Amino acid sequence: MPEYGREIQKMVDVAVALPSKEDRLRCAQSIIRQMENKNPQVRDSKDYQQTLWDHLYLMSHKQLDIDWPYDVSNAEKITSKPQPMAHPVKDGQAQMRHYGRLMQHVFEQLKTMPEGAERDELVRQTANQMKRDLLAWGHGSMDDERVADDLARFTDGKIQIDLSSFRFERVGGNASPSEGGGKRKRKK
Repeated sequence: MPEYGREIQKMVDVAVALPSKEDRLRCAQSIIRQMENKNPQVRDSKDYQQTLWDHLYLMSHKQLDIDWPYDVSNAEKITSKPQPMAHPVKDGQAQMRHYGRLMQHVFEQLKTMPEGAERDELVRQTANQMKRDLLAWGHGSMDDERVADDLARFTDGKIQIDLSSFRFERVGGNASPSEGGGKRKRKK
């Protein structure tokens, strides 16, 4: 347990190796006092003595043979990990975690919208947001073809972007040297 440090662990190892049960108990009690000094915030809980003895039991790898003043049978719960949570998926597969659940709703809305200026504006905003999401998630490429392909796939082919006429907004803070963002030479 890193909150107590290497010195306390060495003391526990010495206590385990002591020959008599009385010596081990006395040593364990002094270790508990040291643990309490080392980690004073443990006193904030109402059953902090129980917690300290549980920690000592775990630090000794369950090998300290003493008459425990507290029941240490539940000490294993401290180190147990919770069960992993299930990821919410649709149709047994998480298709587009990098785009998010809100984009799923937008894709569904785009499928049913009639053609017109309102749908065209939503397509423009959606495509630009998809490109920003790809950049944020670091999927290696945030190219226009991928965005157009994903948009067509997630709208069941109802929305097709013509890349020759569609213009994406500039995404990201890295300017290329051709755009004037490169290093400039110093004048001598």
